[in-house]
Amino acid sequence: MDKIGFVGVGLMGHGMAANILAAGYPLTVIAHRNRAPVKDLVEKGATEAADLATLAQTSDVVHICAPGSPQVEGIVAVLEEHMAEGGVVIDCSTSNPMSSSVLADRLGEKGIGWCDAPLGGTPVQAEAGELAAMVGATPEVFARVEPILKTWAGPIAHVGGPAAGHKMKLLNNFLAMGYGALYAEALALAEKTGLGTDTFDSVIRGSRMDCGFYQTFMGYAVEGNVEAHKFTLTNALKDMTYLAAMAGGVGVANPISGAIRNSYALAVNTGGDGPEDYVPHLVDYVARSNGIERG
Repeated sequence: MDKIGFVGVGLMGHGMAANILAAGYPLTVIAHRNRAPVKDLVEKGATEAADLATLAQTSDVVHICAPGSPQVEGIVAVLEEHMAEGGVVIDCSTSNPMSSSVLADRLGEKGIGWCDAPLGGTPVQAEAGELAAMVGATPEVFARVEPILKTWAGPIAHVGGPAAGHKMKLLNNFLAMGYGALYAEALALAEKTGLGTDTFDSVIRGSRMDCGFYQTFMGYAVEGNVEAHKFTLTNALKDMTYLAAMAGGVGVANPISGAIRNSYALAVNTGGDGPEDYVPHLVDYVARSNGIERG
């Protein structure tokens, strides 16, 4: 079996790595800040690498779960110097497709394959091995890594060559973050006009306008569960910035995505830039900007 390396065993990566181990693959991990998930994986049978170079030298296929393209680029700079020809790098981050294309070409020159496989789902689904994956890879690389992807993913969509997965993920997040911005603004209007959040929710929940994202968003807005959707406002802003760059690269006007990005920029720049400031909390920042204090 391929020897697997995993960089970034955080909220999503821990569950993915645990499922790779459970499927019998030899796994090497590396710690960043939080040692708890690394310790758990080592207790389950993983090996901990002292540094990234060692992980690269001992792995046939390396997964990356990083915050964004700058971090991925730094990781790949080390991997490409130490991985053997015939290896594959799988980027599960939500990255800038333009950067991904460059990295795929650069690795290809050294005989190392590239696969972008950004994720759809939650940490709970990661632990259950039920994430969705949007995959960009050549047919040959996809055939090589598909059995590995199946250890942690349910739906797997091979949407094209290198960087296609990251393009699709940005479109997916455009819709998701757009829902969040719409919900936050609609709730501000509901509060300001006297209808209130509970009345709004009583009409929308269960109607044609309901969906899974609505329910996790309202898990905070209505029920007060601060961890209802653990995706940070900072990551939302990053993804919408990448989307704007992708649109600009192909000359597409994107006024709606610009408005969505500005909603998250408002939140991030007025205090919502912490590691536990999640997307549903946007409702508080939009309310506050309109002089509304939510209970």
